[in-house]
Amino acid sequence: MKRGDFSMLQEKMVVVQQRQLTADVFELTLQGKMATVKATAGQFVDVKIPDPNLLLRRPFGITQVDPQTKQLRLVYRVVGQGTAELSQVTPGTHLDTIGPLGHGFPTDFLQAGQRALIIGGGTGIPPLYALSQQLVAQGIEVTHAIGFGKQEQIFYEQEFRALGDVHYATDDGSYGFHGHIGLLLDAADFAKTDFAAVYACGPRGLLMAVNNRYRGHPHAYISLESRMACGVGECYACVVPAQGQQKMYKVCDDGPVFATGVTSKVP
Repeated sequence: MKRGDFSMLQEKMVVVQQRQLTADVFELTLQGKMATVKATAGQFVDVKIPDPNLLLRRPFGITQVDPQTKQLRLVYRVVGQGTAELSQVTPGTHLDTIGPLGHGFPTDFLQAGQRALIIGGGTGIPPLYALSQQLVAQGIEVTHAIGFGKQEQIFYEQEFRALGDVHYATDDGSYGFHGHIGLLLDAADFAKTDFAAVYACGPRGLLMAVNNRYRGHPHAYISLESRMACGVGECYACVVPAQGQQKMYKVCDDGPVFATGVTSKVP
């Protein structure tokens, strides 16, 4: 199947591994043909929870893809019945999966040697790992600004540090800068650094801060999170208003990545 500029598959991917990263965050590795389809960092997959009582699929940003082993990795937080069910699946289970979906982070305009700032928090962090890998492969120098509630919630620290400079902020001050990510951006004075691109994914407050702070930047992008029913742009359950226009954007299909200032609302 084709949707937009991307190929899209539906298949029953095989669970290779399920790994618990923190008290409520899990890493799920799936194997199948979908992992061989060219995907852009920031795209997502829609997974059917193996419970007949849960009809709606759950969207998860792609964390890592390895075409050689045909493996695709997702990192997610248990927040409700669906993700709780997903955290119990074991190797060998088949999960009905659709993807890759949506439009990811633009990076083609960047040239080797330029610098990029990646801003993330909570469960918005997994697709940013795929983005950081993609940028480093392009020869881009990457700086990360990452926020968590407390130190015990941090995951993928060594993975990010292997790719570039990392600045952490925790709400309770237990690790790194004491305060939310917006305060970290002010304290570290990233505005004085000439970043050719800025990318962000995370909770609503973080996205609102980035959307306002970098609205005038020529290449600043945010990945929106929204409740989705279909994931392919057919149901209009995840729309957001355009800035200054009488139109609506579908987060799943037109996004989830948008340039800052394009939408007038962060869901």
